[in-house]
Amino acid sequence: MPTDREQPLSGGNVSEGVVRLGDTVRRPAGPWTPAVHALLTHLHEAGFRAAPRPLGIDERGREVLSFVPGEVIWPDRFALVGPDGGLARVARLIRGFHDAVEGFTPPPDARWQLLMPVDGADIIAHHDLAPWNLVAGDDAWAFIDWDNAGPGTRLSDLAYAAHGFLPLSAHPHWQSPRAAERLRLFADAYGLDEQGRRDLVPLLGSRTRAMHDFLRDQAARNTQPWARLWAEGHGDSWRGDAEYTERREEHWLTALLAH
Repeated sequence: MPTDREQPLSGGNVSEGVVRLGDTVRRPAGPWTPAVHALLTHLHEAGFRAAPRPLGIDERGREVLSFVPGEVIWPDRFALVGPDGGLARVARLIRGFHDAVEGFTPPPDARWQLLMPVDGADIIAHHDLAPWNLVAGDDAWAFIDWDNAGPGTRLSDLAYAAHGFLPLSAHPHWQSPRAAERLRLFADAYGLDEQGRRDLVPLLGSRTRAMHDFLRDQAARNTQPWARLWAEGHGDSWRGDAEYTERREEHWLTALLAH
């Protein structure tokens, strides 16, 4: 493609102002951008390549990131994570990120765009590890949209990812009859220990319900783009998924601890 022409990029739920220019992506910057760029720099220096590289700020004040070749897998390429091998690959990517971020020390003046604070933070988490933020290329997969990164926990990140990638869905089109089996496979590929499995189960529902509550509260304040997503019915979907997941906690625990 021409290197001097901007091409709008879509995908996900929040992509306004995001463009491709040559082999770079330009997107609106914010007070959190320096901290996010420090995080991404650390990840690459630690050997984690499944994320864009930060390339500074352009003359229009936009952040510049390396372009990740491929396509976002949601919804048209979700079949890539349908097979067990694809799901295990996602879990290993997440484990690689979590291990790489362990050694990250945020800048002393770091500011994060933390939409939903998490108690007991043990890492700087992504907070939106989901199919709409996973780009699958011919040779590599990578997570994008790191703007919401901030203090969090491994398990919260993992619970949120499980919702999207298994998926843990009440919708008849997406609901998997093998959800419990896939949850076990996901935990195995991540390398989650027994205590982590026990602690993960209640988070599966509560992390999903937190998304419903967040959208509800932001819609009440008419905060965009969340109010638009609420009006489009996303809140109902998150609530339904939370109820589906919470009703099956014993089912999930049994599968995770099976020998």
